[in-house]
Formats: sequence, structure tokens, C-alpha cells
Amino acid sequence: MMKPGALCSAGGLFHAKPVPARLTVGLIGPLPPPSGGMANQTMQLARLLGEASLSVELVRTNAPYAPAWVGRVPLLRAGFRLTPYLWRLWRAAGICDLFHIMANSGWSWHLFAAPAIWIARARGIPVLINYRGGEAGQFLRGGAAVVRFSMKRAAALIVPSGFLQQVFARHDMPAKIVPNIIDLEKFHPADHLPTSPHVVLARNLEPLYDIASGLRAMAILLREHPLARMSIAGSGPERARLEALADELGIAAQVRFTGRLDSQEMAALYRDASLSLNTALADNMPNSVLEALACGLPVVSTDVGGVPFLVRHEETALLVSPGDADAMATAMARLIGDDALRQRLIRNGLEHVQAFTWERVGKQWLDRYHEAMGP
Repeated sequence: MMKPGALCSAGGLFHAKPVPARLTVGLIGPLPPPSGGMANQTMQLARLLGEASLSVELVRTNAPYAPAWVGRVPLLRAGFRLTPYLWRLWRAAGICDLFHIMANSGWSWHLFAAPAIWIARARGIPVLINYRGGEAGQFLRGGAAVVRFSMKRAAALIVPSGFLQQVFARHDMPAKIVPNIIDLEKFHPADHLPTSPHVVLARNLEPLYDIASGLRAMAILLREHPLARMSIAGSGPERARLEALADELGIAAQVRFTGRLDSQEMAALYRDASLSLNTALADNMPNSVLEALACGLPVVSTDVGGVPFLVRHEETALLVSPGDADAMATAMARLIGDDALRQRLIRNGLEHVQAFTWERVGKQWLDRYHEAMGP
């Protein structure tokens, strides 16, 4: 089990505990369902830390509502989730050696991350803030002072990319990088190729991810490759509008909305595809891109946020401007028609994802934990 804890401040407000022989880490974050980048990373990290002989006390930030009907009442549901969450934090901080908090922007920071920092401080344990999310820049522009006030009580700020490291540096919050983890036993190449071009787009159906541009790009691609098809894996409030757009573009028969898939189902979908498309308007370090690379898919992605820190244009992916459906279609057509380019990106992508295995990343986390615990 992992348990939550408070961070030692750079100013030495707390005296570090001796590092115990068996470290108990309080891991605080969301879990599936629904599946998503941070939820999947939390679940995977809890399992891997346990396999590495650490004790993990998991405190879930998205626990189911009890009773279930509370989840349909906006103001009431916040109280019903927050009160038991705070109690679980307090209890966990009493049995853990440190807290590892999976943090995000917006209300998620104020409701879940900040309270965990202060409870850990009250109980005298160090805290690592593992901050994620491509919208951190926008969030910090309006609230950096509030975030910094709590962050100063943390032993360290950890981010998964150089992009977020730069974002926080602009607000006087230094961060260290520990990348996301990819499970190469689950995400690996197929032993066959699809008989026709199959594009997979794996993001939530929300305005931020601009699935509409992906549909428009698909409509353009179909003029040159009429046998191509697209699978859109994700759920969200935009589904009805996007289905209507596919119908309006005349491509509804070539587009499948799969709904939200778990990690095993996503791995199978990637292995049935021939390329991956990421259309996000803002991003940090999208797991979907890493998973596609690990499954031997060439990737076309928008060049927003942390994506250029994750992949390099013409080396491990093809990067295009956000919202540019014509450029997306052109890049996909290149991958379909240029086998040398396709094979180069696949080969480089498979080599690149080796940096995100647990064998590489696990040691970095253990080092960060011991730094937080030690003087």
C-alpha cells in the first residue's frame, strides 16, 4: 500500500524522517473508471511500486458516490466526495512515510491536491507533487500565487515533460522531470498489417481535443484513399455533435465511435490500425502517442504544448499545426504512400519508447522518494 504524506519545504520547515527499510507511499489520484491518462498512470504506478516491494496506500480522488444518486446533484456531490476524501487523507498520512500526489489543473488542484499537501504537512510527512495536464499554463496565469503558496510546502514538484518544467519555471516553481510509464508487455506491435488504411484517434470527445478537425481530415483523406477507415476511441459530451458532423461530411460509414476502452482494448485497437492521429489543441505528454508508438504505429500529431518535447518531427512522428485538417490529411497520406518514411518512424518510435519503461522510470521515482525522505 502507498500512503499520503506532507512535503518538506525547501526552507526546512520539517525534519525528514529516517528512510525506512520498507517505504510506505501514499499514492493519491484517480482510478478507472473512467479510463484516462492520469487514472491509468495512477493504477499502473500503484501496481509497479507494489511489485518493487514498496507498500502502497492508495487514496482515490474519484471514489464512487454513496449513495449513487448524489452524483447527479452538482453542489451536493462535491461535499459527499470531499468529506470522506479528507478523512482518508488524514488516516493515510498517519501510516505513510510520504505522499505522492497526482495533481492537475483547475478545481482538481484546489479540491484534491492542495488539501493533501496541507494534511501531510499537519502530520509531518513529505510530499511529492506529480503535476500533469496540458492546460497548466492557462491555469497558472490566473492562479500561480495560490498554487505556489501550497507548493512551497512540498518536498519536490515532479512533471512528466520539459514542457511543464518550463511552464512552472516561468512562475518561479522549479520542477524535476520523471516521464510517464508505458507497459511494453501490453502495448506492442502486431504481427500483421491491416489490409486497408485504418486511422485510430484516441482522445476524450471534448472541445480541447478537436476531434472535429480529425473528421475533416479523414474526409479529405478518403478522396485519395476511399477504403480508409477511422476508429475514434473515447467518450465525452461532444459525441452527438461529432457523429452529426461525420454524417454531414458523408463519412459516417467509414468512422466508428468505439466509446471509452480499457487499456487492453486500446492495445488491441492500436494493433488493428495502420496509423495514429492526435488532434489536441493543448497537450502535455499524451499517453495515447506513446501507446501508439509502442504498438508500431506511425503518428501524426498537432505540435502543441509538450508534444514537441515528446516526439520529433520527421524522426518519431509527423507534426502539424492545430486545427489544420488539410495538413493532417496530407501527413496521413504521406504515411500511407511512403513506405520508407513509415518504416523509419516506426523503427525510431519503437526505440524511443524504451525510455518510458518501468526499468528506466522506476529507479527515478525511487530516487525522488529517497531525496524527499532524506536530509
